[in-house]
Amino acid sequence: MNSKKDILNLIKSNSKKDIDLVGRAFDFSQKAHQEQKRFSGEPYFVHALETAKILADLGMTATTVSAGLLHDCLEDANIPREVIEKEFGKEILFLIEGVTKLGKLKYRGAERHKESLRKLFVAISQDIRVIIIKLADRLHNMQTLKYVPEHKQERIASETLEIYVPIAYRLGIRKLSRQLEDLAFPYLYPKEYEKTKELFKQRKKEDLRNLDRFQRSVKKTLAKKGITQISADYRIKNLYSLYKKLERKDWNIDKVYDISALRIILSDVPECYKALGVIHQVYRPLPGRIKDYIAFPKPNNYQALHTTIFTGYGNVVEIQIKTKKMHQEAEYGVASHILYKEKTKILGANLAWIKKLLPFKRTQKQEINYDDVPSWIKELVEYQSSGKKDNLEDIKADFFQRRIFVFTPKGDVVDLPISSTSIDFAYSIHSDIGDRMSGVKINNKMVSIDTVLKNGDIVEIITKQKSRPSRKWLSYCKTATAKKHIRSFLSQK
Repeated sequence: MNSKKDILNLIKSNSKKDIDLVGRAFDFSQKAHQEQKRFSGEPYFVHALETAKILADLGMTATTVSAGLLHDCLEDANIPREVIEKEFGKEILFLIEGVTKLGKLKYRGAERHKESLRKLFVAISQDIRVIIIKLADRLHNMQTLKYVPEHKQERIASETLEIYVPIAYRLGIRKLSRQLEDLAFPYLYPKEYEKTKELFKQRKKEDLRNLDRFQRSVKKTLAKKGITQISADYRIKNLYSLYKKLERKDWNIDKVYDISALRIILSDVPECYKALGVIHQVYRPLPGRIKDYIAFPKPNNYQALHTTIFTGYGNVVEIQIKTKKMHQEAEYGVASHILYKEKTKILGANLAWIKKLLPFKRTQKQEINYDDVPSWIKELVEYQSSGKKDNLEDIKADFFQRRIFVFTPKGDVVDLPISSTSIDFAYSIHSDIGDRMSGVKINNKMVSIDTVLKNGDIVEIITKQKSRPSRKWLSYCKTATAKKHIRSFLSQK
């Protein structure tokens, strides 16, 4: 499946202009790499083509797919940038140069790692498509990692797990992050990989058999209540996610309830809630396992209703209920919107930041209004543009660690890194609230300000005009934002 016809069949466009662009990029790249071979002995062009196929599968535009075909032409085929610009224009040259810069970053320890992270953040702030091409490039490199010299394998796998997986996850592209996790896993934790694989194998057959029966049963149950426009399938947890869960459950696989999950795809949100009610009438839910990510989406915008129920076949299973749009976004994240870059009406106000991060016709003098950019990207952009290299460990912690949801007394959701305290919460609301904080109520009880917040806490900050932050607060807080404001206040003082 390595012909021009294959890639043209994958792109989501019938436009003659798009087909011509991808066809020309295919021919150009094939010719540019014709003398080169990879470690596997395959022609180098196979890598360029596989990268482009991954991008096409993500639904990326002809422009991005073409940049994927050409992404190694500057660095590895020594094609002058002027030639690329003349043949394919400034936009594709911009994307290729962005990917080329990222290609020079290598994970070799803390200091270089910090600098790598900074440059990655710069790339995100300039054009998300650069990162998506790089993720596709990395996925194919990981698929062929066994051919790379052994002394390089661990470094490349580490870089993948520590840098590229979290970025794919935060951009919501779980389709990529899951594959990257599982490909890196055996190179970094070989013993744990084998142990997880063995446990998984024992459960998988039985789970799939039960899931198939249970799926038919659920569809009949919903149909009786008039819910017939339904698509259902099931998914099995990826190996690396299972390993992380097993670690937290003392390697007892019977305590992991979401190894398998039934996905129910419905037409709209009211149908989702109706289906949840019907399922709970017929099947007994597991207490404490009902999660409403539609009302309160995850930080990467994942939405669905989750419930874990007793199936009647002697086991429990997680059910995920979502609309088709939610499912698409869960798999493809930001990538699912970039396909519509020219159809601006399709992107609602909550996605306007994507358009602002894609510099199609932006001149250097134009400023981006970052008001509606998600806070995690906004903070990274502010830090990289200031040129400061200190506090990057704080940024890394904010960006790469798991998140929690806490609430204001009015019910607004605040997204914070795990282990955050009320000080982080206060500064995430406003710097003035943080600077004048004198106490805190968590779930209507007075507690000390260094109390670590938990998922679902309702946090009320008490302020006094004369209250001021102290140096001690720096050891109590977690986020870079809080530390920055505290240091700023102390330096002025």
